[in-house]
Amino acid sequence: MVHQYKLGGYNIVLDSCSGSIHVVDDVAYDAIALTPDHTREEIVRTLLSRYADRADVTREDLDACLGDIEALVRAGKLYSPDTFAPIAGTLKERSGDVVKALCLHVAHTCNLNCAYCFASQGKYHGDRALMSFEVGKQALDFLMDHSGARRNLEVDFFGGEPLMNWDVVKRLVAYAREQEGRRGKRFRFTLTTNGMLIDDDVIDFCNREMSNVVLSLDGRKEIHDRLRVDHAGRGSYDRIVPKFQRLVAARGGKNYYMRGTFTHQNPDFLKDVLHMADLGFTELSMEPVVCSPSDPAALTAEDIEIVKAQYEQLAFEMLRRAREGHPITFYHYMLDLTGGPCVYKRVSGCGSGTEYMAVTPWGDLYPCHQFVGEEAYKMGDVWQGVTNAALREQFRACNAYSRPECASCWGRLYCSGGCAANAYHATGSIGGVYKPGCELFLKRIECAIMLQAALAEDKEREADA
Repeated sequence: MVHQYKLGGYNIVLDSCSGSIHVVDDVAYDAIALTPDHTREEIVRTLLSRYADRADVTREDLDACLGDIEALVRAGKLYSPDTFAPIAGTLKERSGDVVKALCLHVAHTCNLNCAYCFASQGKYHGDRALMSFEVGKQALDFLMDHSGARRNLEVDFFGGEPLMNWDVVKRLVAYAREQEGRRGKRFRFTLTTNGMLIDDDVIDFCNREMSNVVLSLDGRKEIHDRLRVDHAGRGSYDRIVPKFQRLVAARGGKNYYMRGTFTHQNPDFLKDVLHMADLGFTELSMEPVVCSPSDPAALTAEDIEIVKAQYEQLAFEMLRRAREGHPITFYHYMLDLTGGPCVYKRVSGCGSGTEYMAVTPWGDLYPCHQFVGEEAYKMGDVWQGVTNAALREQFRACNAYSRPECASCWGRLYCSGGCAANAYHATGSIGGVYKPGCELFLKRIECAIMLQAALAEDKEREADA
């Protein structure tokens, strides 16, 4: 399958199944589009007529162009066959019941009261609670016991607000480090925080033990303070930004993400991304809100169009800054055009409900943090393991080819079938399709490819200079 589009002055041709990306001129762009359904002579006649006013478009030129296109087809870099569909249903089966990552909900409580919080202000529609060290220790044991031959394991400390249970976080990290040598494992820890409780101890410990830190900031003060408020209704911007700046400076400006959420109130989210960059943050992420369509924060159809235009403008701004020597990173634009993810990842996705699970303060297992509190999606617990095998099989069946709507989508090997949680919350089924999410995802991929292609072209130009 081939997807063609024009953006930022570039004619881009993506061969979906091989992952090959070609930046071409107008004539080649049109020739590639005509290739599947026309003979060589028909293509030549069509293009000679279309470009009759151009002296540089001759039959000889077109013959050479078509020869190049045919060579790309033979090399499997254009109109390549889909070899992944036959194996899509078996890839997850090959990994068995191995678990490689956990999201530890160490705190089902929060010191903020964000209006759009999918976690119901941190308590996930249930009781407020803190994870005990004993439960967390058992969760780490469960992970090691079920990780098979995998050496590298991942644990994210999550909430609510995990810093409200900071002593347990530190004790769990210490326990895991003790076990690494004994069990032949290596832990990679991350922490997601709203920043309210960051102090010198948190900064020192995170910089020593956390491979990545995710910091919640929605951008401009007026936007952030509209929804990210404490229980007295006061905005949190002024209290957290200086702490974030100290933490990031202490990390050397690396291994962190400023993670924001945009809503109906700010579909012009580029202003918020650039505001965060102006604060000195360069590792950035802004996510569309996930909520009920009836929620005041929900993006409307009109908002979606604004957001797509914002994604384009963001790519242009990132290109400009990179060329000026002041680059910023946007999470959704991180693509490796020369390699990219392995076949397993391209087809199977994030692994929620199979190799990745969330753990509640009581030790219950759920497919991921966005399913916590949905009793129908409880998978078991950290003592007995996965007892709802049928549910695990449902998630094992999720892949880039499991939804009929994805069969003709050029982006399926980039999204791997999309987010099961978003599908569930939008349609009531993990096998459904969250259409607004698809629309935004495809636009992000187009922008990311254009940006990376432009940067690669810049490097080639510099090398030739």
